Amino acid sequence: MTESVVMTVGRDALLMALTLSAPILAVCLVMGLVISLFQAVTQINEMTLSFVPKLIGVGVVLLVLGPWMLQQVVRYAARLFESLPTMVR
Repeated sequence: MTESVVMTVGRDALLMALTLSAPILAVCLVMGLVISLFQAVTQINEMTLSFVPKLIGVGVVLLVLGPWMLQQVVRYAARLFESLPTMVR
């Protein structure tokens, strides 16, 4: 295995991780901002008020985008296994 192959596989893995985590992180970021604004306006400082909506938001994103995420992981794994014979030389 050459250095370029290792770098390509590593780059593709990081890109896949970023692609899969971006929707979840974006939802958490937006919900956190909205909840923080709500807490600042109403002066309610309850920890569960910030945790439970984010948890629900992440659950909804996983339910909606879960099949797409699974399809992306399967496609990546299939590409990786198909290119395995050329990497091992």
